[in-house]
Amino acid sequence: MSNAEATTSSDRTGTGKAEAESVHNPEAERVRALLEPSVQANRLYLEDVSIQVAGANRVVHVVVDLPQEETGGVSLDVIAEISKELSGILDSDPSYDSRPYDLEVSSPGVGRPLSEPRHWHRARGRMVKVNVIQGENLTGRIQAVDEDGVTLIPEIAAKKGMKPKQGEPEKIPFDRIRNGKVEIEFSHLDEVGLEDENNGPSEEA
Repeated sequence: MSNAEATTSSDRTGTGKAEAESVHNPEAERVRALLEPSVQANRLYLEDVSIQVAGANRVVHVVVDLPQEETGGVSLDVIAEISKELSGILDSDPSYDSRPYDLEVSSPGVGRPLSEPRHWHRARGRMVKVNVIQGENLTGRIQAVDEDGVTLIPEIAAKKGMKPKQGEPEKIPFDRIRNGKVEIEFSHLDEVGLEDENNGPSEEA
């Protein structure tokens, strides 16, 4: 069995070292299947598992997130607790080889691209930039998300020194969204008619 060192992180960093080899299949998929039941039992979503190999050492990167129905971020206390649990599972894995490994558990950073419907759900209430296919790109706050697309309250640029104005809600179907990303805000959110009390700014761990 391997010795594990659990670390916490607010985003996935340090994974692009030139000397490291990324192991995706089948080992990363096997480890994902091994860890996923424990992650789900803790009411978390397993976003990603990747393995970096550098010589005799391995780094297992695990990214966990809250369910899509929730806003906010995964706390550092939760990250620390799930790290210990997953470390124990890896230590007891009879299929893992004898090479030492480090376990790094993190939650997605605010800069994660909004590439899946669940990402848009998790960003409810946030200001986002949306690259629209065959349409004008938009910046606005996510008011609602359903199975078909995203409803934004557009932000209309105003003269310098004046607060931006809000446009009428506009729904963008998922099949017209090329990509999107969250805009980092340093001020409090204004009330903009969000669909429920859970909407608000995320504080990513």
